[in-house]
Amino acid sequence: MEVLEVLEELKIKYEKIEHEAVRTVEDCDELWGKIDGIGCKNLFLTSKGKYYLYFCPDDKKVNLKEIGSYVGANHLSFANEEDLMNILGVIPGSVTPLGIMNDKDNKVLVILDRSLKGKKVLMHPNRNTATISITYSDLVKFIKNYKHNYLEI
Repeated sequence: MEVLEVLEELKIKYEKIEHEAVRTVEDCDELWGKIDGIGCKNLFLTSKGKYYLYFCPDDKKVNLKEIGSYVGANHLSFANEEDLMNILGVIPGSVTPLGIMNDKDNKVLVILDRSLKGKKVLMHPNRNTATISITYSDLVKFIKNYKHNYLEI
């Protein structure tokens, strides 16, 4: 099922814009402002066979040791492209918490930056040629719909 179909099924309101493929947060700079919400980045991380997706504002400096301390991982590193595709069903540049809909084995712990609480957030709908805006609370609703664990830090 496509992401937008799931959002509609869950009665989650969203805005969407189509655009050229983007691969990095810097590539998205020109998109911010064309759609309501906070630009966000997504880090797909791994440690000892466990996987984490950290979702935070795009301008946040990320400290992997600090994130690791929240999840009990001594050494977090970026997961490889093969795991990204096999687990979340997305390619680099398309990473999004919405990819958990493809994580049938519930391997990924979603880590949400609590500074986004109460705000509209921007993300790709599992492909980097579109950007959607939804509320943080609706993102949590989406995550819970797939019975995934999440952590707010």
